[in-house]
Amino acid sequence: MWSSLVVLLAASCVCLEQDKIKIKIKIKTKSIDEMSDNSDLRFRRMVGGTLAPHVPWQAMVYLSKNVMNGGFAGGALISDRWVLTAGRNLFVRKSRQDTQGKEPIIPKVYLGITRYSQANDSKEVAVEKVVLHPGFQSVSDWDNDLALIQLKEPFTLSEAVMPIPLPERGEDLAEAAQEKGIITGWGWGVHFTPAESLKHLVLPVASHSFCKAEYNRGGSTPTIDDNMFCTGASKYQENVCFGDAGGALAVQDPKDGRVYAAGILSFDKACAVRKYAVYMKLSAYMPWINSVLRGDSEKSASLRSSVMSEMFSRQL
Repeated sequence: MWSSLVVLLAASCVCLEQDKIKIKIKIKTKSIDEMSDNSDLRFRRMVGGTLAPHVPWQAMVYLSKNVMNGGFAGGALISDRWVLTAGRNLFVRKSRQDTQGKEPIIPKVYLGITRYSQANDSKEVAVEKVVLHPGFQSVSDWDNDLALIQLKEPFTLSEAVMPIPLPERGEDLAEAAQEKGIITGWGWGVHFTPAESLKHLVLPVASHSFCKAEYNRGGSTPTIDDNMFCTGASKYQENVCFGDAGGALAVQDPKDGRVYAAGILSFDKACAVRKYAVYMKLSAYMPWINSVLRGDSEKSASLRSSVMSEMFSRQL
């Protein structure tokens, strides 16, 4: 898994160096002051992203090719039988007023692909059920924007398809501003159409207070809470855009090099308009994720407590 992230980082560096060369050629007749202004670059690479090598945890969560019928978005394989995505990806109309009281759509899921054209029967995996977070859109459109998709059969893992680990105790790079992560997706590009090939961006984790100040003003954007974190644009002002939601922000622990998913992208409408993309912070959701993966029911916790109490009582 570490090697996958290293490949992505290396690819980003190469692409950025190539862009620098192109820019120098394009503006060689400009003054030094003009060269320091990257507004032309920002326009040219509005949402951008560079082609990603194979990302073994990347899933495509598909409702329709047409965005008006739900479109398609990202997901992250987290075990041989579970895909984690944004809950909003499972509805055609995604606002709270449209989803309340309605069941999520069972999507098509594709694993092991890097191009939209590869989303065919040979790469589709059958879905057993979807589980929305119980607090999904409890107050606003962006609350607890997570869903787990269970596959009908465990998937045979390989170098081509393997899960991304989740945060362990003490791992929470999302709270450390200036750390970087990698996000991949088929979201809209500079021509405002979905990407035909999987792209990736290396994005900095943003200051929580700055992100809150940007978005906590009401309206149709998220109210940033402690279960969320944000990333800013790349150094070339590239950002995520429509269709990237559900992808995992992969980060690398500087202590031991372990790669894990810090968050799942929810607010993917940053594009070239907003400063920050917003993620569900997975370290805050591990109790719920683990309970679903264990197959807990509403009675599970009380049953375990009852068994423990009985065992202790027999020792008195």
